[in-house]
Amino acid sequence: MEKNKIFTPVEQSFLNEVPRNNKVNVPYIAVDNFPNLGMLTAMRFLEWVHDNPAGVISLPTGKTPEYFIFWTQHILENWENESTVALRKKHGLLWEDKPSLAELHFVQIDEFYPIQASQANSFYHYVNKYYIEGFGLKRENALLINSNVIPLAEGKSFEEVFPDHKVNLDLRYREALNPLEKLQKDSIFLIDSWCSEYEYKIRALGGIGFFLGGIGPDGHIAFNIKGSDRYSTTRLTSTNFETQAVAAGDLGGIEISRERLVITIGLETITYNQDAVAIIFAAGEAKAPMIKNALELPPSNLYPASVLCTLPNARFYITLGAAGMLKDYTDDYYRSGSWSQEKTDKAVMSLTRKLNKYAEHLTPDDLREDPYTHLIPGLGEHTVQSVIDSITCKIRKGTERLSSEVFYHTGPHHDDISLGLLPYIHYQSHNETNVSHYSVLTSGFTAVTNKFLIRILAETLSFVQKEEIEMLQYPDFFEAGYKNKKDKDVYHYLINIASENAYERSRAVSHRIVRNVVELWDLKNRTDLEVRISAIITAVNSSYDGQNPEPKIQTLKGMIREYEEELVWAHFGVRTENVHHLRLGFYTGAIFTEKPDRERDVIPILKQLRDINPTVISLAFDPEGSGPDTHYKVLQAIAEAVREWGKEKDLSKVRIWGYRNVWYQFDAAEVTHIFPVSLNAMSTMDVSFTNSYMSQVEASFPSYRYDGKFSHLSIQTWVEQLEDVQLVLGKPYFYDNESPRLRAAHGLLFFSEMDAEEFLKSARELEKSTEGAF
Repeated sequence: MEKNKIFTPVEQSFLNEVPRNNKVNVPYIAVDNFPNLGMLTAMRFLEWVHDNPAGVISLPTGKTPEYFIFWTQHILENWENESTVALRKKHGLLWEDKPSLAELHFVQIDEFYPIQASQANSFYHYVNKYYIEGFGLKRENALLINSNVIPLAEGKSFEEVFPDHKVNLDLRYREALNPLEKLQKDSIFLIDSWCSEYEYKIRALGGIGFFLGGIGPDGHIAFNIKGSDRYSTTRLTSTNFETQAVAAGDLGGIEISRERLVITIGLETITYNQDAVAIIFAAGEAKAPMIKNALELPPSNLYPASVLCTLPNARFYITLGAAGMLKDYTDDYYRSGSWSQEKTDKAVMSLTRKLNKYAEHLTPDDLREDPYTHLIPGLGEHTVQSVIDSITCKIRKGTERLSSEVFYHTGPHHDDISLGLLPYIHYQSHNETNVSHYSVLTSGFTAVTNKFLIRILAETLSFVQKEEIEMLQYPDFFEAGYKNKKDKDVYHYLINIASENAYERSRAVSHRIVRNVVELWDLKNRTDLEVRISAIITAVNSSYDGQNPEPKIQTLKGMIREYEEELVWAHFGVRTENVHHLRLGFYTGAIFTEKPDRERDVIPILKQLRDINPTVISLAFDPEGSGPDTHYKVLQAIAEAVREWGKEKDLSKVRIWGYRNVWYQFDAAEVTHIFPVSLNAMSTMDVSFTNSYMSQVEASFPSYRYDGKFSHLSIQTWVEQLEDVQLVLGKPYFYDNESPRLRAAHGLLFFSEMDAEEFLKSARELEKSTEGAF
């Protein structure tokens, strides 16, 4: 298509062939994947810096900027390298002189309050590490939000004024009830004054010239949550659950982020400079509703990012998944390329939802008047029936009994496999000719809070001191015995689920903790064990919430998750030898996990493929990063391992199952298999989750979609998927069906089957975009 003149040379080089005839509030560019999104953003940033070498920039924190930071540094550090020169020319950076970032002025967007500036999970620390130091900016040219230096009443520190780190904003409007509240009230007004001064300093610079920000699950930009005033300025404010859920990972749990306030620049701060280049970037299908609201609905306080419509140079940079609900993208999906049954299914199912009408009640006029169903080739009486047949075929595939299969189920994190596939796995496990292996590819230690670890360690120490860990008496325990009978720890726990003996369950957990501590610290006697457990408790108690612990404590946390995973599958008779813990090295707990490395991360998977020789491989299919970044990095590592394995054997009969769970979902039109989930299966999954994932029951790191356990969110997803399919098949299809399994269905589980070649093709573009990770 003809390049749109509103876009800069860099932006034009990234324009794809999606037509943009639909009116949107802000122009946007959609790219294939998350790494390419970072490249586009970095290129546009450098293009702007070239024209504004002393301009005012405001850049985001969190995980989304990973590839923006990578590409900015990579291009600058390799400016004259042949490959970089070619890349620059391809994307419109045509000048020879390398742009300098040294004279730029930097404005920090937001910060939790209160938080020690020295903490690695503070945004102040992030900004200093990745932007001030990483980009070579001058510290004296930076406006930063440092909780430690914001003046408070009587010159006191925030630790003295807010000893529990809780700030009660009600004190702005009521009288203090005691001296501490008086101190806090006066301090809040001083913080408000500091925020006003921060705003003044930004405006004195002429406002922000280049703003880059993500978009939150409620549509927020910076910490301007849903409902924020478009004329808002820098302020101390509270947040909502969606924002708190996202922040839980930074702060060490939702119980902490619920109580923590934020200082944020306002929507008017962002739009004050009418010449500003303001960019929102977003990746993954999970962001599609927020993008649609901001770009296509009338600007509103309900959609904070829509405020950018007042800026001529505002842009949205998004992945194709994030663009998935936009009219332009939907139009292009239906109007370009060859037609398929998937398109017919999607168009008709979308119409049933739009009209809230069962498929069998759709009239010929309904189909002809809809902008997408009217495009179906040979539209006629058979059209709706073809969709009904397509969906019922997927259900038949989903309920087909498999035999003599070797399943290799993989998960990026502990609980991913269970949340994504458990009812179907349980169904197929009834045939004892099938063999199942479960492999969790990362240690998942970040999911174990300090509070949980301290409680488990304290209980273990108590059992040791009361001499209730009998295996410590075995003469060879500290030499080799601690490695044996791990299945017994699992059985000990589960048998006491059945007998409802909480004390013995705790003792079972303590047995496993003892084994792990002895192994990790190479302990030689009981005294050493007691001293070490006490030392770990002291170390964890002295760390701040969300702090990345020292390596052995990281591993200990991960081993707790591994025990939990063994408990889940032991519910169904799986031995620990069939539950594998790879602990891939790219997962470090850092803000940006490393790229997968061939020797460290791919070879262990390849070795398992060789040893297990699976006929079916399941994996979390998230090529755009809708969920945690670990998902698509694990996907890269598995793809490379499968590619290497394919050099050794014929993979034509190996099937790949892509599943999704609480972070993102398939559309029924996209999948190959639909499996009916009964109330009993839902209960089984929920009970096994609750019994086994002890560290997750209180949901310290919940989804922004649901304030509770992930097991409940999975069930909610299955129920919603059934409701969608019922609009096509009708409710009687289920409650009047000859099959008891379908009559019992109260939810549906979706997954998509690929052959190895299809899977590798889908993963190849992501691999290319990460510039040779392997």
